[in-house]
Amino acid sequence: MRVIAGTARSMPLKTPRGTDTRPTTDRIKETLFNMLQSYIPDGIFVDVYCGSGGIGIEALSRGAEHAYFIDNDSESIKCINENLHFTKLEDKATVLKQDAFNALGLIHEKSVDVIFADPPYEAGFETGLVSVLSHMKYVDEDTIIIIEALKDTDFSFASEYGFDILKEKCYKTNKHVWLRKS
Repeated sequence: MRVIAGTARSMPLKTPRGTDTRPTTDRIKETLFNMLQSYIPDGIFVDVYCGSGGIGIEALSRGAEHAYFIDNDSESIKCINENLHFTKLEDKATVLKQDAFNALGLIHEKSVDVIFADPPYEAGFETGLVSVLSHMKYVDEDTIIIIEALKDTDFSFASEYGFDILKEKCYKTNKHVWLRKS
């Protein structure tokens, strides 16, 4: 795994040992950031269930002002901190080792530009995540929320929490669902 573009371009990133994380492939990451390119420069980025931190680091490398990294796994947190140090991006990052639902309440930004969440597949965290985000003051009509999930995960519940589905980008076995406040 590596950084695709920006100030840390081509730098290799460590990934946590074991099979608990699923690092996003370079091809999917490149597709994602091509679609996000206008939201990243000088923006605030939140990487939830971040594993190695590869998505948030990509955002920082491409010009995000600040990124929050949220994960509850000690091995992941160690890996994120090492990757931030290696890419020299640690001064633009806040790493929160906590349960995602609690950590989201610790972000005190006026507004967040992009929230990317990659919860464990089949754990059922998508509904809870959308519910929590619906109450965060930093989530406004301009905030883009992208949730990675299995391809057949139904997101029709999002409207109950005040979110519209902007698009779904499907890959072989998973998809990115783009949400925005109604």
